[in-house]
Amino acid sequence: MAGVWRCMLAMMVLMCLCLWGYSEAVGGAKSRPRPQRRPPKKPKVEPIDGTPPAQNIDIQRMTGRWYLLNTASKCSYLINHGTSVEPTVMNIASSPASDGTLLITTKTRHNHQCWEIRQVYYLTPTPGRLTLKGARPELNTEIVIGETDYNSYAIMYYQKQGKITIKLYARSVDELDEPLLTKFEELAEKQKLGLAYLFPFPTYSHCGDVDQDHIINCVPTC
Repeated sequence: MAGVWRCMLAMMVLMCLCLWGYSEAVGGAKSRPRPQRRPPKKPKVEPIDGTPPAQNIDIQRMTGRWYLLNTASKCSYLINHGTSVEPTVMNIASSPASDGTLLITTKTRHNHQCWEIRQVYYLTPTPGRLTLKGARPELNTEIVIGETDYNSYAIMYYQKQGKITIKLYARSVDELDEPLLTKFEELAEKQKLGLAYLFPFPTYSHCGDVDQDHIINCVPTC
């Protein structure tokens, strides 16, 4: 009788071992991590347009000479060299080809020499809004003429990759008054560009004629 019990006990132990081994095998198969798919790339988000709405600007009245008086910007170049900026004058002209563009020339001094930077601003369907095209669409600079009376001052916003620069121009360096400067500072403050990010430009010793060797076509960083 004892032999029978021993035989039955051995069979039960063997069955338990088999069942335990089977459960481990099944459990292991279930716990194997499945190959994970790579998460989809996040779509590129266009930077929020922080420029004010464009006014109904008569672009033809904007043509002519403008002197740069002040700039509000977090541009790294200005932060590092803002105390040594040079007098700068911009000229706006309509394209002779009538192709919906403006020809922009900017004269400034670099290393004690006068340079002329030539650019093309593209008109948009919105009056007062322009585009300076970069190497790729995401590098375009969007430009808004925020305020102007055409005859004395113009405040222009430049936005590139979500960063905004504001510039104050005047028709003559002699027509600048204190209320206008205060207004410019208030508009800069709304863009979180406080006094630390304001860079006044000299109002004297502007460049005259420029040698052909010093004419370049490029997109400035600020």
